Amino acid sequence: MLLVAVADTHLYHDELRVPAGDVFVHAGDLLRAGTLDELRRATEWLTSLPHRHKVLVAGNHDRCFELQHAEAIRLLPGNIHYLQDEGVLIGGLRFWGSPWQPAYNGWAFNLERGRKLRSQWARIPTNTDILVTHGPPLGFGDRSPVHGRHGCVDLAARVSEIRPLLHVFGHIHQDGGFWHEASTAYLNATTWECERGPSVVDLSPDGEVVPVTIPPREADF
Repeated sequence: MLLVAVADTHLYHDELRVPAGDVFVHAGDLLRAGTLDELRRATEWLTSLPHRHKVLVAGNHDRCFELQHAEAIRLLPGNIHYLQDEGVLIGGLRFWGSPWQPAYNGWAFNLERGRKLRSQWARIPTNTDILVTHGPPLGFGDRSPVHGRHGCVDLAARVSEIRPLLHVFGHIHQDGGFWHEASTAYLNATTWECERGPSVVDLSPDGEVVPVTIPPREADF
């Protein structure tokens, strides 16, 4: 399975050259202000992509999925799997998606660190193969030059428990890249408002996750 992943496109999607693949994953921040009008524009782009399966998780800029959930869902075509604490089976692999992240300012899908976030991460099934969240776990793709690491320690703990093949996320624009620890691959697929290209990984039948095209990180901290 060839998986093409992006995050943090913020309506700059026309500047992206998206390669073909089997599954397209958007790990959140599809929009800017998060309005339904913006979602209509972004949905036209998503519909134009050739991938047979498309997985979408909301991000902190995608307010309409939190405040106008039913209306937002109705705008999505049938081949887009919008995952909000739910899963879908694609090509024999179990995907699970969740939009939450540690609270920051007044954005969408904010939860306080600790008990509230742990309760959301506890919903991730233990048999998950591909986990898609908007925010990163602590320790992978979560560094910014101003505030250090932003990742969620409780998400990191849950990922260590369930050991998915691949964890895809975005949110932190400055630390895109690919990591591998134990049996899990971690991918910050941010495009940093399309300053970076999409990330591509190949998932082999034996469970190996191999990066095919990973854009260079913008900086090392």
